[in-house]
Amino acid sequence: MVDTVENARRTPDFEQPWAALGLKEDEYQRIRALLGRRPTGGELAMYSVMWSEHCSYKSSKIHLKRFGVLPQTTPRGPLLAGIGDNAGAVDIGQGYAITFKSESHNHPSYVEPYQGAATGVGGIVRDILAMGARPIAVMDGLRFGPLDAPDTGRVLPGIVAGVGGYGNCLGLPNIGGEVNFDPSYYDNPLVNALCVGVMRHEDLKFAKATGVGNKVILYGAATGADGIGGASILASETFDDSKPSKRPAVQVGDPFMEKLLIECTLELFAAGVVTAIQDLGAAGISCATSELASAGDGGMHCELDLVPLRDETMTPEEILMSESQERMMAICEPEAVDEFLKICAKWDVQATVIGELVPGDRLFIDWHHERIVDVDPRTVAHEGPTYDRPQARPAWLDALNADHANQLPRDNAGPRLAETVLRLVGSPNLCDRSWVTDQYDRFVRGNSVLSQPDDAGMVRIDEHTNLGIALATDANGRYCQLNPYLGAQLALSEAYRNVAVSGAQPVAVTDCLNFGSPEDAEVMWQFVEAIKGLVDGCRALGTPVTGGNVSFYNQTGGRNILPTPQVGMLGVIDDVRTRIPMGFSRPGDVVLLLGETKEELGGSAWSEVIHAHLGGLPPYPNFDGEQALASVMIAAAERGLVAGAHDLSEGGLAIALTESCLRHGNGVSVTLPEGLDATTMLFSETPARALVCVQARKLDEFVALCEQQRLPVARIGEVVRQPELEVVGQFSLPLSKIREAWRAPIPTAMG
Repeated sequence: MVDTVENARRTPDFEQPWAALGLKEDEYQRIRALLGRRPTGGELAMYSVMWSEHCSYKSSKIHLKRFGVLPQTTPRGPLLAGIGDNAGAVDIGQGYAITFKSESHNHPSYVEPYQGAATGVGGIVRDILAMGARPIAVMDGLRFGPLDAPDTGRVLPGIVAGVGGYGNCLGLPNIGGEVNFDPSYYDNPLVNALCVGVMRHEDLKFAKATGVGNKVILYGAATGADGIGGASILASETFDDSKPSKRPAVQVGDPFMEKLLIECTLELFAAGVVTAIQDLGAAGISCATSELASAGDGGMHCELDLVPLRDETMTPEEILMSESQERMMAICEPEAVDEFLKICAKWDVQATVIGELVPGDRLFIDWHHERIVDVDPRTVAHEGPTYDRPQARPAWLDALNADHANQLPRDNAGPRLAETVLRLVGSPNLCDRSWVTDQYDRFVRGNSVLSQPDDAGMVRIDEHTNLGIALATDANGRYCQLNPYLGAQLALSEAYRNVAVSGAQPVAVTDCLNFGSPEDAEVMWQFVEAIKGLVDGCRALGTPVTGGNVSFYNQTGGRNILPTPQVGMLGVIDDVRTRIPMGFSRPGDVVLLLGETKEELGGSAWSEVIHAHLGGLPPYPNFDGEQALASVMIAAAERGLVAGAHDLSEGGLAIALTESCLRHGNGVSVTLPEGLDATTMLFSETPARALVCVQARKLDEFVALCEQQRLPVARIGEVVRQPELEVVGQFSLPLSKIREAWRAPIPTAMG
């Protein structure tokens, strides 16, 4: 055997393209020190992708450890899997486990919007599948530059089509998410995909290669030249559209192959022929082999020339780095190989034995009888560089916080308030999203209980007991720009509240942390403050973080995006038939405002839309209030006391009222509570509040429930048949006029 490893030892001065592969000089020198020689080309390829920011979390992992101090038990039971696994898994009772996770695919979605977004969905679905679960639903958080900006017209339709096209072809309902516009995301859109899956406790799988002599099997699509360095390197440096080498790095997805892969994998699990499994996403074979071996109890030997290729001209380095989609790697006992291959053949899924587990602690990879990789897999997968990067509170922040939105001029005259409501509902961040969501199938599989535009998505898990789960995702970059600690807590609070107002009990969190360059000390300060905020908030709410994703280098032309930590909240509901939908569905129902309203307009939609202003401080989180509100809503759902509910968040009471009216076409007549001016009452974004409608005969019981939890409750009006929004003594707006303004922005911008 020709030994490329030995050749590397004999030629220490051979020049290698480490910088072009995204490595820093000190990182390259560290690789040489670890190996005691220069790396081979194959080893350099592996280290470069696995030590990238996207794969190694080298700038964030020392801070992410803070999540580990959180309790590892949810209100419904213990965490079954958490940070470090492919996805978090939660016991939800009745023998069921839910696994869920969110990840980003930001830069690839700018380069090639359709494929970038589509393969973002495909990758997160395979993470869920690798845990042993059947994927049952997806969600997405999308952020773009200004709605009327030229490039938004390119990326938004492509990204939405990619999310919908891939998910729809898989037969997975898209049950919720967000669409947000801000100048900071121009040239750097955010695509955060979330997937949730269900399994029985005993079906939970972990990616650990154990058992010397067990076989390594690569199955799914053939390996091609698409996606080389796509997620690992493209997402690990400041984006520069002028670099032509980055354009072909986006993966190409095939959802029909992924659907076969899902059904094939689930049958492999059911047949008991798999001992461990790993999806091939970022870093491809480099990731799957090193992570499986590193987490296992021995070594691994693979023959790279056995890998099925779509392009026979690919070099071994390209094969190791390829991020071609719809591929999985499994560990299988020798006596089960025939059954494994038989099941794959049934589903027309290509499967090839490419190696086996061996004694020792080394990862060996050969290419045509030539040893090209001889490494300790831990140094590739789990012992990469760790940076404690400098942090600096921005010098501009004091002036920004001093310029408080509470001090902006306001006109409390009725006609002016009516005009303000119309401007808000017709603004890009508060207008109708159906142009986007109608491209997604939200009811496929037949178990979707709530979806857009409800506050949370909800899926039935068991058709006999009606056990279900709810999910919501939330983020607010404007709040985080003003105060990342509070902004992260407000995203957490809103996701918690959205789940709670549906009648479900919030239990656990996944997050997708989107920030600018970690080499910018101000960005690192924002990042660390956001993590501190999430840790403190999750501790207060009793909701552990099960895992997620960090996306750095969201920076174009020296401009960082707004700090955007997205929080995904999982909730559990014992009987989905007791769910609480959003909207005013029955004339005559009493309308109640829950929670205390304060003068909190900093970072608000009112300040943005009416004054083009960002300044001051965001609203202050109220975790006791959130828990009280959740307790009331969960109990009210169980007793059937509430006909409809909507959280108060962006746009405040005014938007909650208009969206509740528009849902079913019923009007409302409300009288604003005394004590605060009309602008504050209508547009403040104080958290821990909700708008509910209750039948008159159930009102006393519901109010008593609020009093038990010390939750402020105010009767402000009733649902009416007349299709108008009336604020008594101030203004009355026909719903037709509101709906016209609400529906127009996105379809108009998209032509």
